[in-house]
Amino acid sequence: MSHTILIVEDEEAVITYLTSELQFEGYTVLNATDGPAALATYESHRGQLDLILLDWMLPGLDGLEVLRRIRKRDDLPVIMMTARDYVGDKVAGLDTGADDYITKPFDIEELLARIRVILRHQRGQQRQPQQLRVADLTLDTAARQVLRHNGIIQLTQREYDLLLCLMQHAGQTLTRDELLDTVWGVDFDGQPNIVDVYIRYLRHKVDLVTPHLIHTVRGVGYVLSADYR
Repeated sequence: MSHTILIVEDEEAVITYLTSELQFEGYTVLNATDGPAALATYESHRGQLDLILLDWMLPGLDGLEVLRRIRKRDDLPVIMMTARDYVGDKVAGLDTGADDYITKPFDIEELLARIRVILRHQRGQQRQPQQLRVADLTLDTAARQVLRHNGIIQLTQREYDLLLCLMQHAGQTLTRDELLDTVWGVDFDGQPNIVDVYIRYLRHKVDLVTPHLIHTVRGVGYVLSADYR
């Protein structure tokens, strides 16, 4: 089945090139050239889109604002594209919920590989059981919803992926490298302590009540367990 990708880019030459390459690979491609058009296309094709290639610098609304608004609705995979190779931009994009980040100019084969990885990851998640449960913490993979004490916990895409990984391996200690490879990807070139940062984010949302479920295994990594000693 063909995947549908929305390209949000204001440079006509880039749109033409990416559309041609993606269609050659068998993808169905939609285009938008500014922020408002991106949101309108997203709304009109919601449920049909599999991934968005989102430029940072856009007329009307910039890519980061477009991403923020989409993340209020769902967890559709998004790859940010930008000509600015600045670490602060990458952090902002990833923290807002981007699944990946690529700097222009990029090699088309690298972009295609990143797209394949994200779409494979999505299919892998869909094959998992619909509900994972540890104590009173429940993660529904079909609804992409997390609950504890019957209250909904709002998570960013990255927080959700990290919690999903921990719950899929409940009771098993995962190293920082294992979490980094699974959640951020093997080609992530940022700081490894990003895992610790996101574990802290998760704890502030998931472990506000007892028993605490996310535990540090000193010198090794982290484990999610209801009866860790």
